[in-house]
Amino acid sequence: MAAPLAQASAGSPLSLLAPGGLWLLALLGPLVLLYILKIKRGRRRVPSTWLWAAAQRDLMARAPFRRLIAQLPLVLQVLAIALLALALARPASRGRAFTGDHVAIILDTSASMSAAARSPSGEATTRIELGKRLARDLLSGLTPGSDALILEAGRDARLVAALDRDLVRLKAAVDTVAAREVEGDLGAAVALAVDRLRQLGGARRIVVITDGNLARPAALRGVSLPLEVITVGAPVDNAAIVRVDVRSGSGAAGASAADAPRPDDREEVQAFLVVANLGAQPRDLYVTMRQDNASDVLSSRRVLVKPGERLPVVLTFRPSPGDYRKGLLFELSPRDAMPIDDVAYGRVPAGDRLPVFLASGGGGQGAPTGATASSGSPWLARALASDPMTSVTSGSLADLLGAPALDPDTFVVVDGACPPDVPGGDLLLVNPPPGRCFGTVVGPTIERPTLTSWDTADPRLRFLTLDGVHLRAASSLEPESATRALIRAQEGTVATDISTASRTGTLLGFDVGESDWPLKASFVLFVRNLLEQARAHRANGITGPARTGEPLRVSVPATARDLQAIGPAGERLDVAQRGGVAVIAETPRAGFYRLSWQGPQAGSVLVPANLTSVAESDLTPRPLVAEGGGEVAVSSASSEPDAHTEWTWLLALAALAFVVFDVWYFTRVPRQLQGHDSPVG
Repeated sequence: MAAPLAQASAGSPLSLLAPGGLWLLALLGPLVLLYILKIKRGRRRVPSTWLWAAAQRDLMARAPFRRLIAQLPLVLQVLAIALLALALARPASRGRAFTGDHVAIILDTSASMSAAARSPSGEATTRIELGKRLARDLLSGLTPGSDALILEAGRDARLVAALDRDLVRLKAAVDTVAAREVEGDLGAAVALAVDRLRQLGGARRIVVITDGNLARPAALRGVSLPLEVITVGAPVDNAAIVRVDVRSGSGAAGASAADAPRPDDREEVQAFLVVANLGAQPRDLYVTMRQDNASDVLSSRRVLVKPGERLPVVLTFRPSPGDYRKGLLFELSPRDAMPIDDVAYGRVPAGDRLPVFLASGGGGQGAPTGATASSGSPWLARALASDPMTSVTSGSLADLLGAPALDPDTFVVVDGACPPDVPGGDLLLVNPPPGRCFGTVVGPTIERPTLTSWDTADPRLRFLTLDGVHLRAASSLEPESATRALIRAQEGTVATDISTASRTGTLLGFDVGESDWPLKASFVLFVRNLLEQARAHRANGITGPARTGEPLRVSVPATARDLQAIGPAGERLDVAQRGGVAVIAETPRAGFYRLSWQGPQAGSVLVPANLTSVAESDLTPRPLVAEGGGEVAVSSASSEPDAHTEWTWLLALAALAFVVFDVWYFTRVPRQLQGHDSPVG
């Protein structure tokens, strides 16, 4: 492991850390001017003018200035101004040499670096500010001819400044670094630093500035270049919300959505939190829940969390129709050294009843072309209505396609048709007409196919069997790939997966009324599986994790256009759309992300993102593992010598001494001359 970077540098030259302070020397001009300007004296009667001859000649001169005389007050005042100017310029001699021809400085910008800390002088600050101050100090100690690069390590590595010898540019780059509300990973930043320095000659080294609270302590394993870790901040106790889950239900908390509701039950929003005490002392905390942009508390609990305990907390409230899909804030009070994890974010679910639209259209097996119907298959309607947590609407295909206020999460069932643009959420197509339908080619009719296999690993077919199910007729289906086949017969595939990135889709190539499947329990179980998937998608609305630092994927209608994304601080974010999925590349902050879009199904969605990381919230140091299980050489910033030894205080003290002597000189009592009656002064 590399030797410590801090080394004494005897006999180093003096440098000015703030040369702008020398502008104070401009005061010397007005000071000298005051001493050479003639003074307009008053008229006085005196017994004799012999002693005032020199003054009389000076008054008779026409020039406004007189010859400068080196008086003691002038000398004292010039010295005082010169010393004050030098003090403001911060003269310093080098106290540490930062050795290395090429140096990489890595700043940890994970969430724990935002924790409160104390500077060596005792002022309140944060760990990231201490780290930036140390980075600037290291840059000041660079030996002449050395260059450095700056990287920040959040969830991903980011190059802040490329290799440069200009200390002004490097320090300006350090000033732009800020702590992010993400779980950090130093490994990527160290790997990037090694890659940048590997091809260079001369002495190379890497310095990591961190608080030591690494989510992945083994990230420093196998580093091929000399590496040193300097820690900032002191261990502090912390409490945090480390898990959030918001659900909609009826009755007591913990009842499942599939439980049959009682007549006296009302819909209830249930928030399940886990509060962790990561300190050494018990914490008495208030846990509150309120809506975004509202001050009224919806629910609260007072809890006593023991050291090291992770306590589950349940908060509930009865929503009104206007509360659906609005943001929820969960807060711990009193706040502690790391406020980021004292707040978590959630969203009111869209309601406990899943909207279902059953549409019927012509063109399928046994239906003439162009035929329409006012309701779908009665077997489908019965299976859908058997779930007490659904709200089923039946209508024609025209009613479905022309519905202006259709809930975007509606589970849509189309019987006997395959419209190209189906609104709503998850989709079930039953007995579509021949032709291409959502990537599957619907082929000729198969008479009395024999079912041979089905994909039991697929969530739609779990816990059920199709043994003993007989079909009178079915269309032969050709899916885009063999992996999309769900149900197979000897004669070909009869059910396929037509899912897209934004919705789960299922295609049945037969009329369920022309089979004995509805008489089996597996049919109701199949429909329940589809509804449970649609309900889960409706509750989340997200196809990817809503966690800070990770990409955010949000399901949007395929017809959406003009997408806009707004971050927690009101900033506009770049958003990409593909295949019905809107993607925000990075979520660096915890809070609410708002997406809106235009088009036939215009709308918006609110997505909460949380830190919820025990590794980041634990502010106690952890050992850093090196290659072979050894310990990484770690030093504390408090034990590092300053890059420069400043002499500002000494010069300011000397200037003050000259000012005090000057004041004493002017205010002293003059002596009376011996042997003369008149004073001289």
